[in-house]
Parts: sequence; structure tokens; C-alpha cells
Amino acid sequence: MKILGLFVAKAVEGESEAKILAEAFHLSDFSYFQRGSIKEFSVFFAKTLAARVPEGQRSSIEHQEFVCHIHVRTNKLAFMALCDKEYPPRVAFTLLAKVNDDFCALHPDHEWQNATDLLPFPALEETLSKYQNPAEADSIMRMEKDLDETKIILHKTIDSVLERGVKLDNLVDKSNDLSAQSRMFYKTAKSQNSCCYMM
Repeated sequence: MKILGLFVAKAVEGESEAKILAEAFHLSDFSYFQRGSIKEFSVFFAKTLAARVPEGQRSSIEHQEFVCHIHVRTNKLAFMALCDKEYPPRVAFTLLAKVNDDFCALHPDHEWQNATDLLPFPALEETLSKYQNPAEADSIMRMEKDLDETKIILHKTIDSVLERGVKLDNLVDKSNDLSAQSRMFYKTAKSQNSCCYMM
């Protein structure tokens, strides 16, 4: 069970990608040569999903062996945790609530709404490390207020989040954020996953 990345982003009116305001990564479990591509794809997914998940909604979106847990607030500020499938969603959403509180305490609305680059948020790295172990995070969770149980957490695949007729493969090919090496990594990973599928 692990978290690969934490993100804070803002959706921008009329844009197909959100603007990343803060990010933290835990990629030490991957080889040195994979880390750059995984980081690029993490940012790509964060930008894409933050722009497409409706405001005021919490969602868990699967892609291959990963799940992106996301909460987009009604003011278009989005908080995301990219995890493996074993990471408990309850802990992930508690983590996002903490990141939300910490970020908003540090950066008032006018500051993040006008930001054009990453904002300083040193607590994000520390929070990412603290929540790597969900069992340890559970004790933290008991002290945090419970999530609003009336909100529905929607479980979707990444293709269902994209607009009708838009395919992830096409977005990958068109993205300016992904290097040729990352695109090749994506295609190789996809072909390896599909060749091993058994019915």
C-alpha cells in the first residue's frame, strides 16, 4: 500500500487541464529510470482529472493498478492522492481533507486563485510521508473530524471521466507535458498489461 503523489490544483475556466499549485511525490519504490515517466504521468492525470471531475464531488478513478482519489471543492480547488489499489479510500479522503485544511490555512483564496506557478507548501511532503502507512494514519484519523458521509464517493474508470469520444491514448499523444520516453513507457506498460489479461 502506497501513495505515489499528492496534488493541489485549480480548474481554469475553459481549459482542458487544471493548473497544479502544489505537488509531492514518493517514487522510491520504482527504478531510477522509471521515476521520471511516472512523475510526468502523475502530473498529467492530476491536471486532466482536476479539470473534469465536477465541482463539489469526491471520486475514486481507476487506471490500471492505480487509483486517483480526488475531491474538487465548489470553488474549483482540487485535492488529489494517486495511490495503488490497496490503499484504503477512507484514509485517502481523510488525507485529502487534511491537505485541504493545511493548504487553505497557508494560502488564502485570492492568493491561490491568482497563482501562475507552484505555491510553497512544505507540509505536503511531510504529510505524504506520514500517510504512507495507512495503519499509522488510522490513529491520526481518529483525531480528525469524520468525513461528511452524505457525500457520495463515485468509483469510476478514467475513460468514464473523459468526455464522450475522448480516449486517454489520444490525450497522451497530444500532451505537451509528456516526453517521448514517457509516451513510450505508457505504450509499453499498456501492451504488457493487455497481453497478460486472461478470461
